[in-house]
Amino acid sequence: MLPVHTLLIADDHPLFREALMHVIDTALTAPEILEAGTLDDTLTLATAHEEIDLILLDINMPGMHGLEGLSRLRQQAPTIPVVIISAEEDKQTVLRALDQGAAGFIAKSSAREEMTSALQQILEGEVYLPASIMRQSPALVHSKPKPQLSPDLLFSLTRKQLLVLERMVQGDSNKQIAAHLNIAETTVKAHVSAILSKLGVHNRVQAILAASELDFSTLTRR
Repeated sequence: MLPVHTLLIADDHPLFREALMHVIDTALTAPEILEAGTLDDTLTLATAHEEIDLILLDINMPGMHGLEGLSRLRQQAPTIPVVIISAEEDKQTVLRALDQGAAGFIAKSSAREEMTSALQQILEGEVYLPASIMRQSPALVHSKPKPQLSPDLLFSLTRKQLLVLERMVQGDSNKQIAAHLNIAETTVKAHVSAILSKLGVHNRVQAILAASELDFSTLTRR
């Protein structure tokens, strides 16, 4: 029997919560869904229900104060993955959410099929990022973070690993990277592990943040 997932939808709009519940029912088998309309209610439920597998968090609901609420939630419930659900479609917002501990970012404008795929991807332990936002030109990003990777670390990556890292930064899943580069998904996973090790980061989110503004077109010419 497939495991039952418990999710918490934290959004102050009842109609959107209802719509998201339908998406979750499509994506998962017999999920248990909790609801909250404020940050305080979210913190209370997250503390009381350790079995929660994922929190879907609106950054604009009462008490959030933007991403400050995400930081509070990560402090009080550090073991529960949190994915931002937002109407904002700005690359800098996505990067800031990752920097403050989000496991992914789903735009409210996403199609139902995209949301379904995102939920499945996140519950499988991957990071979900909207490719359309992550591929925005750096010129559209305000106060963009500076790359934190030294030339020595970058040159330790093979060309194939750089290509994999580029697709990670653009929001592709392992399956999508495998299809794009015409390699096996197990090979992609091996490349991702090697990338994390060589860059000295602990997870995919840290790698994406560190490499988010690199000029891959120049790096992959070698």
